Amino acid sequence: MELRTASSPKDVKHYTTERLREEFLVDDLFKEGEIKLVYSHIDRIIFGSAVPVEPIVLTAGDELRAEYFLQRREMGVINIGEPGIIVIDGKEYEVGFKEGIYIGMGAKDITFKSADSTKPAKFYINSAPAHKTYPTVLIKPEGEAADGVVIVKDENKVELGSLEESNHRVICKYILPGQVESCQLVMGMTQLKPGSVWNSMPCHTHDRRMEVYLYFELPEDAFVMHYMGEPTETRHIVMRNEQAVISPSWSIHAGSGTRSYTFIWGMVGENQAFNDMDEVAMTDLL
Repeated sequence: MELRTASSPKDVKHYTTERLREEFLVDDLFKEGEIKLVYSHIDRIIFGSAVPVEPIVLTAGDELRAEYFLQRREMGVINIGEPGIIVIDGKEYEVGFKEGIYIGMGAKDITFKSADSTKPAKFYINSAPAHKTYPTVLIKPEGEAADGVVIVKDENKVELGSLEESNHRVICKYILPGQVESCQLVMGMTQLKPGSVWNSMPCHTHDRRMEVYLYFELPEDAFVMHYMGEPTETRHIVMRNEQAVISPSWSIHAGSGTRSYTFIWGMVGENQAFNDMDEVAMTDLL
């Protein structure tokens, strides 16, 4: 498991492009046959990927000093690849493209599998420290609810922006209070409509939560300019397909792509209030 330490905004002002990418960008995710995890000291989030060709078992590793990975943690997973299967304490969950699952604290044996080994699933993982066990549930953006399956509610599919402002997008909230309960993890997906490229603009910060973005559905020759930093000390990181970026609580987090794209956001921290944001006026950005 790769370790990333926290960074002071005073120091980040002086980072070179190379240092900025070294601290905040994760560019080697989704390798076939591997689990790749990054442990950030910022709110103790763990995020990463699992791309099973043969079944892959999730272990705690020495970093957690735990008997098993979710002994003191919870987890959210969204599949951005081909159909996959997650086996949790002997129970199989079929997880299709853009479907997710919340796994509660205490689940011991977790195995990632692909329905077809020649067309592997791409599981994107977020995990946060937990203090209570909530039910494990499969999350589908649409369809019919069933035992152990939650369908994203209409009020959690939010359409925002406009084509004229280049930010027409749909926010689909997967894990949040009132739909899928968790200790602190909040997770979802935002999809930009064709012709729109801006996300999270006007931008904001939220001192009570940090965030990780995963950008995907980008062609090889496309990229997103991810903007970060304090509102009056902004920086940018060039993001390619299926790369993730850490956003500290003191930082803005917005992006503009060379074309439309999709990204998964995951938040952990002090609260789970999605609208708890400190908005930054467009005229105040520097």
